[in-house]
Amino acid sequence: MKHIARKRFGQNFLIDTSIIDRIIQSINPQVNNRLVEIGPGLGALTCPLLSVAGTLDVIELDRDIIPLLKKNCADKGDLTIHNQDVLKFDFHSLHRTNEKLRIIGNLPYNISTPIIFHLVKFSSIISDMHFMLQKEVVDRLAASPGNSDYGRLSVMTQYHFNVTPLFLVPPESFEPRPKVNSAIVRLRPHEKPPITVPDEQAFSDLVKQAFSQKRKTLRNTLKNRCSIEQLEAANIKPGQRAEELTLKQFSDLSNILHQP
Repeated sequence: MKHIARKRFGQNFLIDTSIIDRIIQSINPQVNNRLVEIGPGLGALTCPLLSVAGTLDVIELDRDIIPLLKKNCADKGDLTIHNQDVLKFDFHSLHRTNEKLRIIGNLPYNISTPIIFHLVKFSSIISDMHFMLQKEVVDRLAASPGNSDYGRLSVMTQYHFNVTPLFLVPPESFEPRPKVNSAIVRLRPHEKPPITVPDEQAFSDLVKQAFSQKRKTLRNTLKNRCSIEQLEAANIKPGQRAEELTLKQFSDLSNILHQP
């Protein structure tokens, strides 16, 4: 029985064996790694990961694909399937003492950003993450200040993770073919945060508001949150836009606004 990719689940199945091999090499799985795969689909990555590591947890929302996944990965290793919505999944449930999670996924394009923001909550128990994403999203994750791709996703991801784009994956590597290019990215939690932020929620709220109207200056977008003097105290010109600010400038402003 052949599984027909479902648009509502954002399913595009990886079929290019050379790309699969390259992804596995980039992940470099080891025996007994605590591996977790998001959206395993038909098992293109699942099977080779299982063959090396021996055990693997996967999170799959489409219950109809699970029998095929089990069949394709039979005798490859110890596979545990969690038929749940990843956006509601508690990754702490998979964590063991002194054994951080290694997360892999060909993420659905329509919810890739919410998944990354969800995983931020679990960064303290994550060793690294390797994701297949729309190239445009990877560009945003890795963007620097002054780049048009630089935004809230860039700031919040780079606060929590070191971002390393690895390589491109063309549409013909999938079935069905997506209309966009994809890319592999590695996200690794910082051992030491690049900035000091005593109140992470206040920092997140500030970044979100600053980028809420990208074309406007910070004098306007943040007028109900801070004064001109407070902007200048953080070495920010009121006429600047959010996409011009460094991670440190955002943290400095947040800390000024929330001094004890």
